Amino acid sequence: MDFKLQLVVLPVSDVDRAKAFYADKAGFHVDVDHQAGEDFRVVQLTPPGSACSITIGKGVTAAAPGSIQGLHLVVTDIEAARAELVGRGVEVGEFFHFGAGGQTPGLEPERRDYGSYCAFEDPDGNSWLVQEVKAPVR
Repeated sequence: MDFKLQLVVLPVSDVDRAKAFYADKAGFHVDVDHQAGEDFRVVQLTPPGSACSITIGKGVTAAAPGSIQGLHLVVTDIEAARAELVGRGVEVGEFFHFGAGGQTPGLEPERRDYGSYCAFEDPDGNSWLVQEVKAPVR
């Protein structure tokens, strides 16, 4: 039996600001923007090529805005992905990897899968890691 992760709820303080960030800067597709009254709004967005979406909104979670940390976006070319995000106006940190001494600046020297990262945050501080994986293990 397959158990597929389809949706992650992200707590945000301003739905319109978050929607603009994810759609316009991060390049996510807007799947749904539905409001039912003053106290409920759900916006679902999907990263390009992903089977999993995010939901932001009003009345969808009691979690504190910015409390989701370490979500991963997996890409086959981290240099191109970072350049695209920066070109769209996202403030993305420099590349890093994990060596014997912990987090180390720069790309993983051998460019092994699951080894190179960069990071960014949405306007509320929810954090994302971009991770390079050319051939995922399944």
